[in-house]
Amino acid sequence: MSSRTELSNFLAGIERRAFKQAMFAIRNEETALDIVQDAMMRLAEKYGNRPGAEWPMLFQRILQNAIRDCYRRSKVRSLWTTLLSSLSPNENDDTDPLETFAGENESAALAPPHQQLERSQLLGIIEKEIEKLPPRQREAFLMRYWEEMNIAETAAVMGCTEGSVKTHCSRATHTLAAALRAKGIEL
Repeated sequence: MSSRTELSNFLAGIERRAFKQAMFAIRNEETALDIVQDAMMRLAEKYGNRPGAEWPMLFQRILQNAIRDCYRRSKVRSLWTTLLSSLSPNENDDTDPLETFAGENESAALAPPHQQLERSQLLGIIEKEIEKLPPRQREAFLMRYWEEMNIAETAAVMGCTEGSVKTHCSRATHTLAAALRAKGIEL
């Protein structure tokens, strides 16, 4: 029974970060929620009996594979939509705008309102810049610095070498720093 409670606590603890990762990659709230839910279900069904120390890496691998699967499905859908839309050129394409969420922890909620606003605006700017990163750089950056995975774990989840992870992270941090500096933000 304690294993179920541990798994439940683990999933509750990673839910928000996993959603953000999926949102950065997919840029559609409903699809991101579905991906996270499916990844959580897969972890619980197939790996719930594994030791808790293995769950973070397993979950990240499942989540990243689900995101890649979504890309593949959307690519196929896009191909068919393009082919079919050429038959009826008068159709309008409606897309949902990207919505970002500023996460607040308990200490930020106790700050004065002007500091909360500044923090929320800064997080919004940083999230928009993370969204602009190439997919592999964004994936490596989020796993290393957001999920706090080490280089070996990140390489295993991404299916690449440790050197590639270092390169992706370095490029991502330099790109983010330059973009923030261009906006007059020094962290």
